[in-house]
Amino acid sequence: MSSRRLQVAWLMLLAACGHPVVDRPRMSAGFEMRDVVFHSSALGRDMTYRVYVPRDLKAGEALPVVYLLHGAGGNFRDWSNYSDVAAFCDRDRWILVMPEGEYSYYANAVARPRDRFEDYVVEDLASDVESRFHTARRRAIIGFSMGGFGAISLALRHPGRFVFAGGLSPAVDVPRRKFSVRRASQWRDHAAIFGPQDGAERRANDPFVLVRSGDPGKAAFLYLWCAEQEGLAEPIREFDVALKSRGFAHEFHTARGGHDWGSWNHALPDGIRSLRGRL
Repeated sequence: MSSRRLQVAWLMLLAACGHPVVDRPRMSAGFEMRDVVFHSSALGRDMTYRVYVPRDLKAGEALPVVYLLHGAGGNFRDWSNYSDVAAFCDRDRWILVMPEGEYSYYANAVARPRDRFEDYVVEDLASDVESRFHTARRRAIIGFSMGGFGAISLALRHPGRFVFAGGLSPAVDVPRRKFSVRRASQWRDHAAIFGPQDGAERRANDPFVLVRSGDPGKAAFLYLWCAEQEGLAEPIREFDVALKSRGFAHEFHTARGGHDWGSWNHALPDGIRSLRGRL
């Protein structure tokens, strides 16, 4: 196991044992970091997001915004602590926004009326970012695992809002997963978010259904990546086929690895290359 994977595993073990995890953002010379607390009307509570802003930001300079969504069990610090996204984007004139997403799949939960995470990201968070920083209208959204699902789903549900949506190991099959005794607890959590099996809300949040009903001409460019050895590889390959059949502009890449930060960090530079071509 690489030293980076050992570090991540150790941090996860500390968190599981109730020990505080040290916040050690990976910075670069080109960015300054800020943690912003704001009130979300959709959630009815204060939320925190981390933002990287170019240090030499010029007065009146309008910059594109890239939203970075964390995975299940993570938080708004994950992208800064476990990836080198700041170094990879060091020469880019972008604002990087890393919101807190809790365990939400970035959807408006059916059984939790106060957990309207789709509205929180698309409306409240975007409004706060755009009120604090001089932003351009070009937006991108990228996530891994649960965050990858969120990035793909939000881009498909809001055509025209994002020019680029990237999913690293995106959990695109979550709304259609059947009940499993082995994953009963997880299934109950998914039911609280997406509603009953085969219900209308499941279909409304299902990326496969959204692709079948969506307009490829209005959609964001979609970037997909997965590790060849991970369990999500099969549904992501099926999603790639669905996108091809409907003519959606996209890329799909695979590489050796697993469902972990070491693999995602290794995949990021190519995804950022693709992103540069759209921003």
